[in-house]
Amino acid sequence: MLLPRCLAVVAAAVCVACTTLPQTGTKPSPSVAVADAARPVLRPVAFAELPGWGEDTLADAWPAFTTGCTALVSQETTAAVWREPCAATTAIDPRETAAVRTFFERHFTAYRALTQDGEDAGLVTGYYEPLLNGSRIRSDRYRYPLYAPPDDLLTVDLAELYPELKDKRLRGRVEGKRVVPYWPRKDIEAGTPPLTGKELVFVDDAVEAFFLQIQGSGRVRLVEGGVMRVGYADQNGQPFRSVARVLIERGDLPPDGASMQAIKEWGRQHPEALPELLDQNPSYVFFREVTPDPAATVDGPLGTLGVPLAAGRAIAVDPRSIPLGAPVYLSTTYPLSSRPLERLVMAQDTGGAIRGPVRADFFWGFGPEAGSLAGRMRQSGRMWVLLPKDVKPPVP
Repeated sequence: MLLPRCLAVVAAAVCVACTTLPQTGTKPSPSVAVADAARPVLRPVAFAELPGWGEDTLADAWPAFTTGCTALVSQETTAAVWREPCAATTAIDPRETAAVRTFFERHFTAYRALTQDGEDAGLVTGYYEPLLNGSRIRSDRYRYPLYAPPDDLLTVDLAELYPELKDKRLRGRVEGKRVVPYWPRKDIEAGTPPLTGKELVFVDDAVEAFFLQIQGSGRVRLVEGGVMRVGYADQNGQPFRSVARVLIERGDLPPDGASMQAIKEWGRQHPEALPELLDQNPSYVFFREVTPDPAATVDGPLGTLGVPLAAGRAIAVDPRSIPLGAPVYLSTTYPLSSRPLERLVMAQDTGGAIRGPVRADFFWGFGPEAGSLAGRMRQSGRMWVLLPKDVKPPVP
């Protein structure tokens, strides 16, 4: 076991690897728990106050909700909160939007999410499940690897030694008798850590591989035949830095034109400068091969909750603010438009850049059309958290 002294020395240096784990209450009178630093202000409101609530085809959200219930009631930390409303789903005809609407109004209370400063509007971005081309064998065309987690990547639960760091994890590596930050992207791409044998698959486009890491999951169409699905397995603990911001600061892209599509096009026009640009983001994601459950009612990548994400009905949230698994009513607009996007979604995923009580990443689904929408989405939005009737919201 590593000496506590080593962890104390590097805790600040590697704090970029500290992540917060979702929590929910498990007491007889359950309440949801969130971190003080990200505690939202939740104000109860009538469902009639939710914009578009009466028009949303809530039956479309039902598979996502019931799939989430399976995970929530099976976990000791969340079962007490979700057991009753999840059990009541068996009496609902999921084809009837009116019945689904009545179910949520009967079993849940809607809370308007606000920041500590009383702001109710925040940023809503989008993500999707991309399709890449690849091979299980390296070649001149397929030469960009997707790696499984390396053997020397160390993960430490800091709460075991420092209770004040409850729900924090540190990632690093051992160097002699010291724990130091894990290698950044630049070193990993240069082959500094020995990752031979950790390649899951090789793809044909460095930019697509980079954005796959940002999306967290995807599919690879294999030249040998078939499709491999990959999902997030771990991360090197280095901070995420937006390459869009880098290009804007350099003047290579305008502030209002730094979409995913624009970044990809820039990379294809400047192949010689691309590696240096991508290295500006030291964060690096490792993957695992995922075998979908053939009996699943939702066909999507696995989110942080451990269930498949439903296209257009799932979001990534900050679990320090929004309980993972909770239904959330989202009011925003379609990308580059004033067209309303108002619907019930499920908070079933997280992301390194998703921070704050009124912040969401909207899952658009799979394929090029979903990617087009996700890459251009940077909208203002409002959120209402739906909590079971007997659950006490966190006190601001």
